[in-house]
Amino acid sequence: MMKTRDSFIITISKIISNFFNPLTSLFIFFIYRNLQLHTFKETIYLFLPLFLFTAVPIYLWIIWNVKKGKYTNMDVSNRKQRKSLYFVIAGILLAYLLYDYLVNQNTDLIILFILLLLFAMQVSNYFIKSSMHTSFNIFVAALFFAVNPMMGLIWFGIAITVGVTRIILKMHTTKEVFAGAAVAILVSFIYLYANIQIQS
Repeated sequence: MMKTRDSFIITISKIISNFFNPLTSLFIFFIYRNLQLHTFKETIYLFLPLFLFTAVPIYLWIIWNVKKGKYTNMDVSNRKQRKSLYFVIAGILLAYLLYDYLVNQNTDLIILFILLLLFAMQVSNYFIKSSMHTSFNIFVAALFFAVNPMMGLIWFGIAITVGVTRIILKMHTTKEVFAGAAVAILVSFIYLYANIQIQS
């Protein structure tokens, strides 16, 4: 009976952890935010370049490196392997910012803060393998909070749940989850402050 319960908890943890990965969580927010401001057709038009310029290359990079044996898994949970991933993601985000600026004469504040969070995670990675899943989901909670405080609180609950699943699945220690949370909370507060300043 105990084994069945443990197996069920691990299965549920895998589903939650895999679904609420950093990219999926961020894109759920981007779609939600755009649907608040635009029609469905405009949302697709705005979302597609972001998806094609960021998610597709990141996924392809990870899949290629897993197949080559350079990354152990799709989570890139090995601390040494993560170093190259952070640089690749940063390069992809910078390319998107350049595209957005040249095509739309726009600088996306959210993408800039994702870069800041990525930089903070990279620095943190030299000392501890901070949980990216936890970190990015807490930041997504802050993004939601700036648009809809209730959604922000709901997503913060999701971020806590994701952090717990990472510990259950032994992908991270409790210390690593707290480290990821601490980095995200710091960046989130700076983002919320900057967002308030821009809107006032």
